[in-house]
Amino acid sequence: MKELDKVYDPKKFEEEIYDFWMKNNYFVAEVDKNKKAYSIVMPPPNVTGNLHMGHALNGTIQDILIRTKRMEGFSTLWLPGTDHASISTEAKIVAKLKDEGKEKEDIGREEFLKEAWAWTEKYGGNIKKQFRKLGASCDWSRDRFTLDEMLSKAVGEVFIRLYEKGLIYRGSRIINWCPTCKTSISDAEVDHEEHDGEIWYFLYPFEDGDGGIEIATTRPETIPGDLAIAVNPNDERYKDIVGRNVKIPVMGNKLIPIISDEYVDMEFGSGAVKITPSHDPNDFEVGARHNLGQLKIMTDDGHLNENAGTYAGMERYEARKKIIKDFEDKGFFIGKKAHHNAVGHCSRCKTVIEPLISKQWFVEMAPLAKPALEAYRNGELNIVPDRFGKIYENWLENIRDWNISRQLWWGHRLPVWYDENGDYVVSLDDPNGKEEYGGRKFVQDEDTLDTWFSSALWPFSTMGWPDDTEDLNYFFPTDVLVTGYDIIFFWVIRMVFSSLEQTDKLPFKDVLLNGLVRDGEGRKMSKSLGNGIDPLEIIDKYGADALRFTLVTGNTPGNDMRFYIKRVESSRNFANKLWNASRFLLMNLSEDILDSNFDIEKLSDEDKWIITKTQKTIKSISEKIDKYEIGMAAADIYDFIWSDFCDWYIEMVKPILYSTNDKSNTMKVLLYVLENILKLLHPFMPFITEEIWQSLPGRKSPLIIAKWPEVKEELNFPKEESAIDYIENAIKNIRNTRSQMNIENSRKANTIIFTKDKDIAEIFEKNKLQMENLGFAKSLSISSDEGIKNKDQVSIVLDRAEIILPLSDLIDYEKERARLEKEKKTAISEIKRAEGKINNEGFIAKAPAKLVEEEKAKITKYSDILKNIEERLKQLENK
Repeated sequence: MKELDKVYDPKKFEEEIYDFWMKNNYFVAEVDKNKKAYSIVMPPPNVTGNLHMGHALNGTIQDILIRTKRMEGFSTLWLPGTDHASISTEAKIVAKLKDEGKEKEDIGREEFLKEAWAWTEKYGGNIKKQFRKLGASCDWSRDRFTLDEMLSKAVGEVFIRLYEKGLIYRGSRIINWCPTCKTSISDAEVDHEEHDGEIWYFLYPFEDGDGGIEIATTRPETIPGDLAIAVNPNDERYKDIVGRNVKIPVMGNKLIPIISDEYVDMEFGSGAVKITPSHDPNDFEVGARHNLGQLKIMTDDGHLNENAGTYAGMERYEARKKIIKDFEDKGFFIGKKAHHNAVGHCSRCKTVIEPLISKQWFVEMAPLAKPALEAYRNGELNIVPDRFGKIYENWLENIRDWNISRQLWWGHRLPVWYDENGDYVVSLDDPNGKEEYGGRKFVQDEDTLDTWFSSALWPFSTMGWPDDTEDLNYFFPTDVLVTGYDIIFFWVIRMVFSSLEQTDKLPFKDVLLNGLVRDGEGRKMSKSLGNGIDPLEIIDKYGADALRFTLVTGNTPGNDMRFYIKRVESSRNFANKLWNASRFLLMNLSEDILDSNFDIEKLSDEDKWIITKTQKTIKSISEKIDKYEIGMAAADIYDFIWSDFCDWYIEMVKPILYSTNDKSNTMKVLLYVLENILKLLHPFMPFITEEIWQSLPGRKSPLIIAKWPEVKEELNFPKEESAIDYIENAIKNIRNTRSQMNIENSRKANTIIFTKDKDIAEIFEKNKLQMENLGFAKSLSISSDEGIKNKDQVSIVLDRAEIILPLSDLIDYEKERARLEKEKKTAISEIKRAEGKINNEGFIAKAPAKLVEEEKAKITKYSDILKNIEERLKQLENK
């Protein structure tokens, strides 16, 4: 047994307890055929990242589920790991080299990768250490990294399988291109930022010079790549000109056709749009439907190329200005308007993304999307909250082929080899020197795979797939994925279709989506706003338990939450309340109390009440955690501990604990309730609960592996629960009334209960001690005689009873008269002061209208107060 310190200080024990758990391997998952498996894979954070509030929320929710299931007797695996984060990590290495006056091309791929591994080894462990500070009970012995040999093997295997099945191909399509990072990037790495821009209107003249057609565009710099003008086939304005040619004035009067396509929005701009198939994903589709071909006008670094005519070599925004000026000089510029839209930026370097056609490797998505869609629609995959199911469906229904190649060196290199003629073979092994290739010489593709390609395999690659491992057979599929709603399609959907394709199984049964953690004003936390809050600073000041409880209290699946320091302080106060209650209990336990096996025959009504409340709380919390209602479960345990246990039951039994009578059964009930409290609270606040648990008598094993509480019907006492609830309500009413009357706690009353209901009379009779102890009663009498009522009393009406408090017991009339006279003077003074201002013409002329209204409101307020005081003084006449 430990001894609890007088003061709750989490710094003294949180790190020590985590080390204790680690040393005893309590987080290590075991393949135990006698137990049911329960598994979660951690969404892998960036290997060089740091813990932020989103990680803390997500990790806390996972830990609550894992700790609960561990105590319920499951063999639990929470598998941690990190992602190599190709773009982010490569950007950091490039920046480091730049500081040294080098480019990555200067040192070559091999040396660059050495730098990247050194960087990863130096900074890669930070976030894992930070998760430990949070109390994450991950199985660190199974820690994974997306570039581990085992996971890399899985990545190569999937690439080969998809290629051989015809689902991976090389082709030219529109991709997101970052001119600064000089790589294609996924939708997940594009931040769409709201932007106040402009829309420009130009006239493209007809070939014969007779008039022209007005077009509107937000990207004039792409005009050199125009291959058509499109109108809607239902647009009556343009029906007669479809098929005619128009000139691009700034491109030497190059001719392009007017086509009709339902893609065109008749309400946007002039209803006629330029089609640039090589620089817009929608235009690409239109161009393919009308066989327009391709014309790429942009270089990899955001300059216009030789296809742009006189604009070749210009930076894209420089070219924009020149093109607009040239249209203006030629008399074909119509004008411009303000235009608000969302512009895609690279999430790493913040450069505006350039959509352009590029020869890349793609995954054909239609065959993979179909089973993923069916799995959701037939109920096999459960998304919480279910409103996000519509997003899941919509994305899969409108999915485009997935660009999986990146022009980066850090990551899984494409297993593609090219010979001198540009022909390629796909192979995990180097084909050079192999007989079947007849002496051809090959060079491996320089590109790496999209990070999402490897993370899409995370639930099964981390367990040893494609090998037939014990972990894979026992822990896969996993039970639930806990992740942010903002990556449902970038990651969640990719895991679903990858798992179904490779294992014929869903990767998880449930998807629990948490919201974002925002600042107190509801803004997203970001470096640019400077409103980020470091979870480690909160842990250092308030403890991990307080942070964890704050993050889940009031939290509902899929909804954002606001983070306030006051809420953290409230959570710490809650922990302090439990600490002090536990110390009180331990200080009052006799040395011979070694367990909580109370005698059911000796239970008092208040004992039965708290035991019944305990049973209800066990049932409620167990059900809510199973339904992922984590915030509601946290609220239940908070209310039970703070109100039922600390404020009521402990106060009810204090007279017994302080008496000389036999109190062992009451002590055992107290211990029983505290044991269950610690078990129920442990998943939410693991450190304080473990510390208190190990201070209790008779502890043979730590709380982390204690058995989760079970509901026992024989410990349900509805009659006694109802009776004590009634008494509790009566006492609350007495306290509220006394508070309203400003009556000191030291003044007690000869309380009378008026009731004609025998059952209610019996309840009060049995609980006289509680009414006297907690209801500020000198004595308690029960009567059904109407004659006991008079004017010199305060009456509190309850269901089937009245509580009568004699005023003479509560009020010192002389003191009360003196107090009221003093308050009367104050009220009169405030009225005169406010009236003086209102009647002052100078004040009315100069003061803001708001201030004038405030003074008028004060007159009304203090007039009402004065009226109430005078009525009360009148009541006290002749007293």
